[in-house]
Amino acid sequence: MKKIVVIVAGGTGRRMNSGTPKQFLLLNGKPVLFYTINSFLQAYNDLQIILVLPEEHIAAGQEIIDAFFDYSRIQITIGGRTRFHSVQNGLQLVNEESIVFVHDAVRCLVTVDLIKRCYEAAMENGSAIPVIDSKDSVRLVTGEANEALERNTIKLVQTPQTFHSKILIPAYQIDYKDKFTDEATVVEAFGLKVKLVNGEENNFKITRPIDLLMAERLIAEK
Repeated sequence: MKKIVVIVAGGTGRRMNSGTPKQFLLLNGKPVLFYTINSFLQAYNDLQIILVLPEEHIAAGQEIIDAFFDYSRIQITIGGRTRFHSVQNGLQLVNEESIVFVHDAVRCLVTVDLIKRCYEAAMENGSAIPVIDSKDSVRLVTGEANEALERNTIKLVQTPQTFHSKILIPAYQIDYKDKFTDEATVVEAFGLKVKLVNGEENNFKITRPIDLLMAERLIAEK
């Protein structure tokens, strides 16, 4: 079945104390976005990429594609005001039955193994949401009250969140709600369940300077 990844690259450099958006920061001499795109292209020879960028960053994204990749496998489209609207814009370019991955551009350490695990699970179940265990204690805050939650019932959610296009595209026709933080919440609001799969500890988002340092070290160790 056709394979398409929608890579959402709408981040800024605010938490990095940088004027450069996170996806364009250099990691061992190459942009963060390079590693993300490269992992997906290595996973499957027939996979196509839809890169969703804010309009003001499209030229920078195109420069990365021109410098490193086969442009015939990558399309760029303009992002929206939220992640939901950015994914919605990307899905407009999916014009045939596919398995669709949706991935955060700044999760640049995603592995080929995880991509393939998500694809296989989505083929079997219609969806695949990578998750890892919480190592920290977790508390639920309600107004002035708070209570401990059972840590072993908590999962931390990652990407690529992966779906059959027959599920994801109709789900993204529903009206936007503030609670939509990822694709799984959209699909659940559409009335469907999602399948969890094992994620990877190193598949973290680069949001702070310490994350960039950790990613540099992990890439150097490969």
